[in-house]
Amino acid sequence: MSETLEAYYRFHAGIYDLTRWSFLFGRTDIIDLLSRLTCPRRILEVGCGTGKNLMKLAKTFPTARITGLDLSPDMLRKAQNKAHAAADRIDLVHGAYDGPTAPGTFDLVLFSYSLSMMDPGWEAAIGAAGEDLRPGGRIGVVDFHDSPLSGFRSWMGMNHVRMEGHLLPALQRAFDTETFTIRGGYGGLWRYLIFIGVNRVRPTAAKAAG
Repeated sequence: MSETLEAYYRFHAGIYDLTRWSFLFGRTDIIDLLSRLTCPRRILEVGCGTGKNLMKLAKTFPTARITGLDLSPDMLRKAQNKAHAAADRIDLVHGAYDGPTAPGTFDLVLFSYSLSMMDPGWEAAIGAAGEDLRPGGRIGVVDFHDSPLSGFRSWMGMNHVRMEGHLLPALQRAFDTETFTIRGGYGGLWRYLIFIGVNRVRPTAAKAAG
């Protein structure tokens, strides 16, 4: 699956920023919302793409160290150009998110329209986020939720996007829900999710703290 997505983004990297603004709603909203809830020192964005969110994160959290992970080298080259102004605080990593990268060290893990494209793999990514986050750290997800139109869901599936309402229940099982909202896009053609959850304190961490 990762090879298929790499090939997909090899083409789309050049037009991503020109086209995605028209339907990837909520990307700015979730960062603004997170800024009212937390002040993270270490941030991981999974599926950072061309780096649009990285620069918004760097501006919103000016003291944070930020890691951007993506499986597309073509997208990361675009992100590197964008991140030049904050290169001392932004690290870019090439790879799939199929396991934790630095367990227990991040205050915030952000998924922006990346989880719905991990099919299979979204469950492992949610689990990896729980391991990468420190106890009490936050996960932020903005992504496609569902659509009432089977034809549209099928078309999105051909573009590697699964939108069957499957992410929210899994996120609520894995994290304590802090806030979430489901909003409509283009008059209800689809709905998208904004979710913020808090990582649960694992028994070993609680015991150590005591």
